[in-house]
Amino acid sequence: MTVLSPPRAAIVDRALRDARRWCAGHSIDDRPALAHAVRVAVTIGEHVPNPAPDLIAAALLHDIPDFAPRTPDIYQVLATAYGPQVPRIIAALQAEHQALDMPDPPIRVDDLPVLLASTADKIVALTSLLRRAHTSGDVPDFLRTRPALLTLLPHFRAFHQAAHPRLPASMSARLDTALALLERAATSIQTASKP
Repeated sequence: MTVLSPPRAAIVDRALRDARRWCAGHSIDDRPALAHAVRVAVTIGEHVPNPAPDLIAAALLHDIPDFAPRTPDIYQVLATAYGPQVPRIIAALQAEHQALDMPDPPIRVDDLPVLLASTADKIVALTSLLRRAHTSGDVPDFLRTRPALLTLLPHFRAFHQAAHPRLPASMSARLDTALALLERAATSIQTASKP
């Protein structure tokens, strides 16, 4: 018996085509940007039953403002192509990314579609970092050269604690696992550096 997967919504197919076009030639975490976008969308699908097509489209396109030409306004382009929800989610994720460069970035968990996309993005990024750290052969040294990440670990843990009650249990657990592994490695770095 052949099991067929349900057809993707047209908006998801369009988002995948646009992501492929706009991500071409760009990298995230030393990998093609499209691979990152697809992993974020897949992560949502793994943990959220029947995710809204708008959410999956936004996940596929969430880094596009960093890659797309500045004119015309990319959010207007996205709104025309996808309606209001997709660019709204993307704008919220972009604002969150930019806030990570500031002291004490805010933690928002009140907007469920944004929360799901943000959590999936963190899972993918942190898991990728862990994989690269292990591949390097020296996890502490790999992390030591990324002080910004080490500084953000308490923020990511606070995000997880605030988000946990609103997330699907499996998604919360997956973020917790990635954070715990990074926190353990960070603790070993701090212990090793003490006189």
